[in-house]
Amino acid sequence: SVDPAQYDYLAAEGSEAIRVDTGNLDALIGECFRLRATNDIAGITGLAGDDESVSTTVGKLCRHFDLPGPDPASIEGCCDKFTQRQLLAEAGVPIPAYRVAVNATEVESFAAEIGLPVVVKPAVGSGSIGLR
Repeated sequence: SVDPAQYDYLAAEGSEAIRVDTGNLDALIGECFRLRATNDIAGITGLAGDDESVSTTVGKLCRHFDLPGPDPASIEGCCDKFTQRQLLAEAGVPIPAYRVAVNATEVESFAAEIGLPVVVKPAVGSGSIGLR
């Protein structure tokens, strides 16, 4: 963790939180190598919260260490709504009309083209984060 203090509860379980930049894949790989010297690593997980990049990083670490885990490319594809819709369309899955807008004028134009009601949300991210 970047801030091991947020995991103080682990001490009661006899576990240790280690300071490492969770945004730096090479640092995480190095730390996992260090831990693997004295511990069996059966799996890698992470708490994503609002940051789906954690899931992608976990997938990359699992791939690096030949552990079961999520496919990072699949996670990235699911979190990019434009890519997600392209993949679904290519697979023959019915999807609602959508457009990617870069400004409010395009949003208004696309809403008129598609017809109301519309859902407007960021193209990148997961869940309902940024839903309008």
